[in-house]
Amino acid sequence: MTGHGLSRGVLRPDAAAGFLDVRKQPPAPALAGLVDFYWNPRWDLRGRDPYEQKVLAHPNVHLVFEPEGALVYGVQRGVFVRQLAGAGQVFGVKFRPGAFRPFAHGPVAALADRTVPAAGVFGAAVAEVGRRILALDDLAAMAALADGFLLGLLPALPADPQVAEVAALVETITASPRLFRVDELARGLGMPVRRLQRLFAEYVGASPKWVLRRARLHEAAARADEGAGLDWAALAADLGYADQAHLTRDFTAAVGSPPSRYAGR
Repeated sequence: MTGHGLSRGVLRPDAAAGFLDVRKQPPAPALAGLVDFYWNPRWDLRGRDPYEQKVLAHPNVHLVFEPEGALVYGVQRGVFVRQLAGAGQVFGVKFRPGAFRPFAHGPVAALADRTVPAAGVFGAAVAEVGRRILALDDLAAMAALADGFLLGLLPALPADPQVAEVAALVETITASPRLFRVDELARGLGMPVRRLQRLFAEYVGASPKWVLRRARLHEAAARADEGAGLDWAALAADLGYADQAHLTRDFTAAVGSPPSRYAGR
């Protein structure tokens, strides 16, 4: 993470650093098993052209309070694009991988690549919570309101020990971009591949293959953001690609430009 708070997955973070700042806050301890962190991006483009921010999203579901209303964002498997203009802010809840399943009305895969009104998941009260949060400036106070809302929902949530199991699985993958194959992952876990795939569809909203690939692409983009001069052939081998051409195809399909062009700006 850089000083502007832009995390891994945000493409071309240096270009956005002059007008975009992302503040983060941990949840209340009682929510730590469900919520990774709260995030509060603020931007100021007054007097400047609108900016199109692209993100290689992580395998997380988000509850986002925006001026237009509260929305649930499922796992975005393509490049997520947000048009920024003027000055503004949103406030988001990043659920841990798998942790949105207790709130959902079915498999989390049903939310993949979708954005739905949060009221359909959390009830009508979520709109007022969002208005109160966005009326504030202090991040701790904003987080306290989100804490209170989510803590109020806990008693009605079904106990599900697989939430912690799935979160740990995804964190293992994302922390180790050198995990290459689903069958290798399944063998290491002592779990059939089909069960692993069903678990991810039910709880994560993306396949284990997608999560493995996205972790590698996050690593490749982070290296590219360090600047030109990267040995792409060596990186391809390091990340388990068959060759540099394979990495180039994967990166281009995900990001929209070849890695050498992305790194060279």
